Amino acid sequence: MSALGRILVVALLMVASASVRAETDEVERGRYLVRAGDCIACHTRRGGPEYAGGRAVPTPFGEIYSTNLTPDEDTGLGRWSADEFWSALHEGRGRDGRLLYPAFPYTNYTLIRREDSDAIFAYLRTLPAVRESNRAANLRFPYNTQIALRVWRWLYFEPGEFEPDPTRNDSENRGAYLVEGLGHCDACHSPRTRLGATDRAEHLAGAMIPMLGWYAPSLRSGRHEHAERVRVLGEGASERAVVTGPMSEVVYHSLRYLQPSDLGAIMDYLNSLPRTRPAETPGAPAVGVRERQVQQRVGADIYAQHCADCHGEGGEGRATDYPPLAGNVAVTADTAANPIRTVLLGGFAPGTRANPRPYGMPPFGQALTDAEIAAVLSYVRGSWGNAASPVSTVEVRRQRSGY
Repeated sequence: MSALGRILVVALLMVASASVRAETDEVERGRYLVRAGDCIACHTRRGGPEYAGGRAVPTPFGEIYSTNLTPDEDTGLGRWSADEFWSALHEGRGRDGRLLYPAFPYTNYTLIRREDSDAIFAYLRTLPAVRESNRAANLRFPYNTQIALRVWRWLYFEPGEFEPDPTRNDSENRGAYLVEGLGHCDACHSPRTRLGATDRAEHLAGAMIPMLGWYAPSLRSGRHEHAERVRVLGEGASERAVVTGPMSEVVYHSLRYLQPSDLGAIMDYLNSLPRTRPAETPGAPAVGVRERQVQQRVGADIYAQHCADCHGEGGEGRATDYPPLAGNVAVTADTAANPIRTVLLGGFAPGTRANPRPYGMPPFGQALTDAEIAAVLSYVRGSWGNAASPVSTVEVRRQRSGY
């Protein structure tokens, strides 16, 4: 082979190698973005193959089932093009042009940049193909019609793409892209209208999560200690807080994989938002003076018997193992929904690299009556400097019966 021929071969090999590296980099970036979007949470049914869909998403209007994201040609994305996938994210349209139900949060995903959509699609194409037929939504009339979707979209949806805010720095804009787009945080942390759209007037101001009975707290409650909040997002626990409930799944499936710079960007953005009062939640039945006195006495006894060994006699807790209850904003929130559900169902932090074997709180729903749970929570919410309203037996009964 001539010298010129060898040079050409080497050049072709270098071009091919660069192309392979670029493709590999795109797939790896897609994997990262899929995790940032927590796609596995909805698109994997319990006990089923990853990303093969079939998980029921309960709504006030009926159930919607997530779709198969694997590259199976008959039931998944195998015959989709990158343009069609982009249309689903950006415009909320299926491959056949039909309008998608907004349980798939295309109202957020419309902000995703085209290059990120293509990277996500490239990664999904590398998954093992799983033949898992998609299930039709089980919605009440008229919510199961395309006409209803057209009306809903006219009221609440306009396709767009993320535009950096020139008044924000690079980190805040990156955080905004993750929070408002891929992370779709407002799906839980914003209240919803009667037709199921997020309430823009109360954006990220906290809300009860529909059909689950947990409360997603306000993300606009003022500036927080940056390093601690970043740690909670990435590790699921810190010296003063532990993530439980639905947020525990978000940390486990998504946030623990994010780079520290992205977790920091999320907090930079949230800390830059104007402070707002938490959105109103359903009112709690009032607790009379005499009932509260009884609760304090009974609650103190129950706390000493079941809680003090872990959380301390003065509610001080034990760093990273058992969260403190004194001054704990999750305990003293306006709504007692989360503390009630934690006592009923137990509290379990996610296992992460930094906290691989987290301690868990056992459920007390079978050991304590509704009145006893109300009493111990009223005691905790009113002790060691806490000054939250007491909990009524009716509130506990509501949560035990499924909200």
